[in-house]
Amino acid sequence: MTIKCGDKLPNVYLHENTPDSKVNISELAAGKKVIIVGVPGAFTPCCSKDYVPDFISDCGKYKSKGVDEIVCISVNDPYVMAAWGKDLNAGGKVRMLADGNGAFTKALGLEKDFTDTLGTSSSRCKRFSMYAEDGVVKKLFVEPDGHSVTCSKSENLLSQL
Repeated sequence: MTIKCGDKLPNVYLHENTPDSKVNISELAAGKKVIIVGVPGAFTPCCSKDYVPDFISDCGKYKSKGVDEIVCISVNDPYVMAAWGKDLNAGGKVRMLADGNGAFTKALGLEKDFTDTLGTSSSRCKRFSMYAEDGVVKKLFVEPDGHSVTCSKSENLLSQL
């Protein structure tokens, strides 16, 4: 079942920077206003050129609307996500969290086979953006085809807050 507005975030661990640094996403969101952005893959052209950089550059606008954290997740290992965050200068603006085994993506019901697009047979995350308050999803935008950039882009989510 796909997550929807009104649902609680799943109690799943992600990783930040290394496999030893676990972050429980439901604990991270407890008592906070959080933006969570999901992407099919780190370092992909669309995600690296426009999509994630827009959330990074809009960080101040989100903060002015009371958002406490912005998190980007992808089904990648934590070293790749850390390197990608460094490459994008995301530090202090967007936390780059790895969903290494896809548990978070599966719990959201947002997994998709990107074999034709990414050349990998593993299940990846559909592109989405969400706003959660105290661990409850309030706004959710999932790309209909899983990878385009239309409804889930930063400017759309920002306009809904």
